[in-house]
Amino acid sequence: MTTTTETLHPPVLEPGDYTKYKIILAALGAVVPLLVAMLYFFPGLLKVPGLEVKFLPKVIALINSLTAGALVLGYYFIRQGQVLRHRAMMGTAFLLGAMFLVAYVTYHSQTASTHFGGVGLSRLVYFLLLLSHISLAVVTVGLVLFTLYFALTGQYTKHKRIARWTFPVWLYVSVTGVVVYFMISPYYT
Repeated sequence: MTTTTETLHPPVLEPGDYTKYKIILAALGAVVPLLVAMLYFFPGLLKVPGLEVKFLPKVIALINSLTAGALVLGYYFIRQGQVLRHRAMMGTAFLLGAMFLVAYVTYHSQTASTHFGGVGLSRLVYFLLLLSHISLAVVTVGLVLFTLYFALTGQYTKHKRIARWTFPVWLYVSVTGVVVYFMISPYYT
């Protein structure tokens, strides 16, 4: 008898029609980047008077660092065939991503964006990193949600196929988030 990942590790969600989940995930994949864009173009729209958020950029950078670590460990574990540890690390990365999103939205809803004050090559590097970071962050939301969806529904072939894209993009976004933070942190007021 041959065993497969599917028989050793059954889907988390019960088999059935997953159409409603796909619709929810697609909506989230579109709404989350739109919410972030709204905060950028309409700062102060959701402002709560007296809410202190100056500490959040450090928290956001820490969350991004921890996410990168969880992603690397998750990749390591799946390469070693340790599926349960892989699941734990990827679940941790997903939870950290949710925490990041809450902290990011909270911070940017309460304060105007900080402007980078560097000049010359550092300015070019900063904006190239920031542009690639933001562009890929928009894509990451949908990639992560559908990668998780395929894992939870036991569609492991599709999960592996999309995870090959999700992992490097999500890791890049997490790492560049930290780099961008360190580059702009001297300019926070």
